[in-house]
Amino acid sequence: MGKILGYDNDHLKMPNKIIEMGLLPETVFRILYQAPFSGPMYVEFGDEKSRIALREEEGNYIIVEELN
Repeated sequence: MGKILGYDNDHLKMPNKIIEMGLLPETVFRILYQAPFSGPMYVEFGDEKSRIALREEEGNYIIVEELN
């Protein structure tokens, strides 16, 4: 499990899609599955248990705190 702390958007290249999907600061999430060969990561978050797939290049913009 992890919590989103913020974004690394120094060069203003972060896709708007990250925020539009609901991945906002303070959101707690868990990784359900990592596809092989650098494929997308499947993530579940929120009270509604929303599920999305994030590509590595999208995920690299998100600053995360690991929760145990």
